[in-house]
Amino acid sequence: MEFIMKRMKIICLAALLAVSITQTSIAQVGKPFIHDPSTIVECDGKYYTFGTGGGGLISQDGWTWNGGAVRPGGGAAPDAIKIGSRYLVAYGATGGGGAHKGAILTMWNKTLDPKSSDFKYSEPVVVATSDGYEENDAIDPGLMLDPTTGRLWLTYGTYFGFSRIVELDPRTGKLKEGSKPVDIAIVCEATDLIYRDGWYYLLATHGSCCDGANSTYNVVVGRSKKITGPYLDNVGRNMLEGGGKMVVATRGGLIGPGHFGHMILEKGVEKMSLHYEADLEQGGRSVLGILPLLWKDGWPVAGDKFKEGTYEIESERRGYALELAVDFIRMAGGPRGFGRPNDEPIKPVPPQELVDVIKTWPTGNIAARIGDYMGRPHQKWTITDAPDTTGYLGGPYYKIVIAGTDRALAATADAEVITVVAFTGAPEQLWRIDQLTDGTYRIMPKVVPASGRKLALVSSGDSTPTLAEFDFKSDNSKWNFKAQ
Repeated sequence: MEFIMKRMKIICLAALLAVSITQTSIAQVGKPFIHDPSTIVECDGKYYTFGTGGGGLISQDGWTWNGGAVRPGGGAAPDAIKIGSRYLVAYGATGGGGAHKGAILTMWNKTLDPKSSDFKYSEPVVVATSDGYEENDAIDPGLMLDPTTGRLWLTYGTYFGFSRIVELDPRTGKLKEGSKPVDIAIVCEATDLIYRDGWYYLLATHGSCCDGANSTYNVVVGRSKKITGPYLDNVGRNMLEGGGKMVVATRGGLIGPGHFGHMILEKGVEKMSLHYEADLEQGGRSVLGILPLLWKDGWPVAGDKFKEGTYEIESERRGYALELAVDFIRMAGGPRGFGRPNDEPIKPVPPQELVDVIKTWPTGNIAARIGDYMGRPHQKWTITDAPDTTGYLGGPYYKIVIAGTDRALAATADAEVITVVAFTGAPEQLWRIDQLTDGTYRIMPKVVPASGRKLALVSSGDSTPTLAEFDFKSDNSKWNFKAQ
């Protein structure tokens, strides 16, 4: 099915979803082909997002995505939100064309699972329109339930004129009686709202779309103490005057991020969803992306999917490093430096290598500990995507081994951490790595054996790593990765 939008937004999801892809550095895996995705919503343990054209994607784990989500009505650029025990979906039924006549509709469902006996959308109702003459295009809806008041708001609009906000009734999803649209931004589209620490943040997509690898889409933000604005950026420029601080732009071969969505998993763990106008590795197709959302000086900014490499794993608690609990092997560094003749020939001291020490290590399982970082082999960890088909929202599980070996970090049934002789792919050897809102990281095993508890790697004192409940307020729960 073909839908004409501003600048000829053309997408054929059926054709795109028929093509498989390989894993890219940031975009999701499976068949994550979508344009203008809604905010990701969880329903009965699965994740859903809807896109232009009527369909959408489903994921069992938040990492591997495939087609199957169902949204009637066709049209473009939907959004979705859970209110109570129901799901509200908004979409632009028309709009985007040369006439700029648009309409935004909302509809409810008890579930997003098309296989459920409760799956049935209500009749859609119109909540916003544009007549083709006013300076607004009723398309690209964004839904936000204000956590401070319980009031429901809709933002909408494209580059043709203003983006606007209007209040809806959270019980019915209809336009709230007496509510009138208010202009809040210009020169942008696909707006969405976040509330945090007394501020309302307006996220908006800027730049040009729908030109594949030549699209210039990016996401910008302004904030206000009032939900109706004015929204100012970090230098005080009003978004009604073209203001907006950058949140995320093109990254390598992932071109033109747009259509921001926000997910709070728990305190300190937030994600943003979007699409890339073109993934160069996938023939320039539009794909779903999920990134960590960080907060710096009161402003949201996109984080990074964790990158494979060799690292020092450093505790935020004091800066000590995760290491094998083995004997410290001294290096041949000669006598202390003071008192030596200045005219003595300088000979570099070779770094300690794995071959210099590995024969002194025990051959069985070895405990982990935390100690002063000295750049030694027992302190260097190679982290790679695990050969595992599952993942979590925004990332795969990782394999963590001592560099140059197959000795793998693992969780135990006693909620401790050890290293086993060889990586086998067992669930307790798979690790989730989430970048937190302050830029540090949480490290969690996929499974703690014989336990249903969700535990994270923590520093229990300066020298003891263990597994415990994650606490964002404590530096014991946070880690950094220093590339080696």
